[in-house]
Amino acid sequence: MSQGDSFGADLLPFVIQALSASGSSTGAGPVLPMLFGAISETVASAPVANGSPAPPSTGRWDALIQDVAARRGLDPALLRAVMMAESGGNPAARSPAGALGLMQLMPSTARALGVDPLDPAQNLDGGAQYLRSLLDRYGGDVLKATAAYNAGPGAVDRYGGIPPYQETQAYVRRIQQLYARYV
Repeated sequence: MSQGDSFGADLLPFVIQALSASGSSTGAGPVLPMLFGAISETVASAPVANGSPAPPSTGRWDALIQDVAARRGLDPALLRAVMMAESGGNPAARSPAGALGLMQLMPSTARALGVDPLDPAQNLDGGAQYLRSLLDRYGGDVLKATAAYNAGPGAVDRYGGIPPYQETQAYVRRIQQLYARYV
C-alpha cells in the first residue's frame, strides 16, 4: 500500500460513518459538515505547529470570508482553513513559486478567474471560486479538493486521490486540523 493509500485508509471509518449518518452515498450536501465533524473530534486535540489550542485569528477577514463563502456555496470554516494554510492571513504573501495573496493564487489562475491577486477581496473570491470548482470536480470530496488545491488536479487525477507527496499529505492534514478548530 502506498503512502497515499494509507492516508486515505485512515479516514475511511469517518467517511463511512458520515455517509451512514446521512443516509446518502453521493454528493457533499449534509455529508461535508458530518464528515469534517467526525474528523474534528479526532484532530481537534492534535498538536499544531504553534502548540496552541486556539485557532489562528482571522478577525480582520471574517466578514469577507462569510460573504465570499455564502456567495460561492462554501463552508466558511473550510474557506478560512484554506486561507490560513495558504498564507496565514497575509494578503502580501508571495511563495517562491510565484503564488500571491491570501489564497496563494498563481498569476495564471488569477487571470483565468478574472481577479486581481493583489486585491485581498478579489484574491479571496478567486480562491473560493477555484476551491468550489475543485469540490464540484471531485463530487464534494474535500480531501481530494484540498489536495488538488495544493498539488493540482492533474496529480489528484493521476493518483486517484491524495498524491503520495509528503507536502500535499501534510497540507491536507493541516486543512483538517484548521477546519476542526474553526467549526
